[in-house]
Amino acid sequence: MSNIVKFGENVAGYNIPVLNEREIRASAGILFLAIFISLMMILFKGEFIMIKYVIIIFLTDFIIRVFINPKYSPTLIIGRLIVGNQVPEYVGAQQKKFAWIIGITLAAAMFILMVIVNSYSIITGIICLICLVFLFFESAFGICLGCKFYKMFYKEKAQYCPGEVCDVKSKQEIQKTSKVQLLIVAGFILFILLTGFVFNDNLSKEPFDLFGIESSESIK
Repeated sequence: MSNIVKFGENVAGYNIPVLNEREIRASAGILFLAIFISLMMILFKGEFIMIKYVIIIFLTDFIIRVFINPKYSPTLIIGRLIVGNQVPEYVGAQQKKFAWIIGITLAAAMFILMVIVNSYSIITGIICLICLVFLFFESAFGICLGCKFYKMFYKEKAQYCPGEVCDVKSKQEIQKTSKVQLLIVAGFILFILLTGFVFNDNLSKEPFDLFGIESSESIK
């Protein structure tokens, strides 16, 4: 039973249970895509059925992770299949557990409000936005926002963070950002804003069918 209900894996060379960050990022990407598509269905079609299913999937998946074992989480299993050929990147399990408890809390609130009560409001909108931000940062940047709150509640320092961000160290030369690079980013933003101002009329117009295919079909 102890081999089934546990949190994290024992890996040689690590003094605490760890998880594979690559699988976690893949799983976060899957959930982000599911929630994003669900929100698009709401915004453009007014359909809520998909988001309700996604909420149930999200909540069930995270309950399995936290209270049974992460290796039995369906989305983590799918993530393992996707990144199975990549070298594992081990991270401390404890801070991930804390972050996933936050996920359970958010998902449980959504389950009550949208699935049981069958309602929507600014509260559900904000929770969805928070989940999207958390999942996006995890999948795109490998930054666990929930883990950032770990040290606020626990005195011990988190170990084996993604990218070794828990360890204080100086940046390597390739990681440093120069003033020129910052100016390029600022200039790029200014360029986009200027382009929007100059071409505002064209950008706001609906494009026409260049070859007139839709028009010819409507005539038929």
